[in-house]
Amino acid sequence: MFTPIHTSLGALLLYQGSSGLLLHNGAVFGISSLLSGSLLRPSCENVPVLAGLVSSLVPVALCMPSLIPSYPPAPNSWMSLVSTLAMGFLLGWGTKNGRGCTSGHMLCGVSRLSPRSMIATAIFFTTAVLTANFLPGRQSLPACADGRPCYLPVYPTAAEGGFMVATTLLAFATNWVAVPRVLKRSENSRTVFAYLAGLQFGTGLLFTGMADPVKVLRFLVGLTDPSRFDPSLALVIVFGIVPSMVTYLSRRPGQATQKGGPFKPTLAETWRLPTATVADIDWRFVAGAVVFGVAWGLLGVCPGPAILRSVVQPTWGLAEMAGYILGNLL
Repeated sequence: MFTPIHTSLGALLLYQGSSGLLLHNGAVFGISSLLSGSLLRPSCENVPVLAGLVSSLVPVALCMPSLIPSYPPAPNSWMSLVSTLAMGFLLGWGTKNGRGCTSGHMLCGVSRLSPRSMIATAIFFTTAVLTANFLPGRQSLPACADGRPCYLPVYPTAAEGGFMVATTLLAFATNWVAVPRVLKRSENSRTVFAYLAGLQFGTGLLFTGMADPVKVLRFLVGLTDPSRFDPSLALVIVFGIVPSMVTYLSRRPGQATQKGGPFKPTLAETWRLPTATVADIDWRFVAGAVVFGVAWGLLGVCPGPAILRSVVQPTWGLAEMAGYILGNLL
């Protein structure tokens, strides 16, 4: 069902996690590269982010378990394990060769007005929509609650609303008040905030519904199944991408200057921003974006939500991550 309040508050948390990591640590919140790096080249720059992402399940499960998705059944046969392994391979190969996914390209890249990320986003989003609507073998979506059209809004309970508002306000206070005043520019401080950024981002995935594959697929199937169309995730653009864009344009990371010298990240000495341009686009980049779009359109899962689901469903996660690593190695 359409969840305007859940998704709007969750998108603000996605914005806090991604923009916070950029402004404080000088790094882009690209989950596919963070995941690949954590699995193949673990460091204090990537592992804490994923630790925070995984940890987001704990407070939500303890305080508001209704916000944890009800996932499709975990693999219970060799065929389903092989299918999950194959989807993980597509995600791994697609994000490696496409140089990113929904977080790195769509949330962070588009907000930085990167032409390369805009092209990647256009390719994988269009491919995902076409896959979800027209590819034979796509999964059938269940009807929404009470048989009502999925585009009708539902609102949080008082407890859910209070928890989500408090969490969002806490993230804003942490990023804009506490971090600049409490943490100093050092490796330890960057590690602490990397964890906090992952925690905020993971909570945002849960609040928005992006961690729920069925909700994602309902957003993608609007062309052929209007009654099952859930427009919630469009609000991620309004409350996630637009604020990130405003922050980037107003602060100009890597370019702006302040009185007394260049503008540096709060906790780091230098910026670590992507340097590739449109001129670096080749067939592998295009093919990777297409393959990622196919995987996203088939299962409604991208790397960030895949990490959360792997914790809730370890059997699914084992097959998915094994496929992901294999795809990244090829």
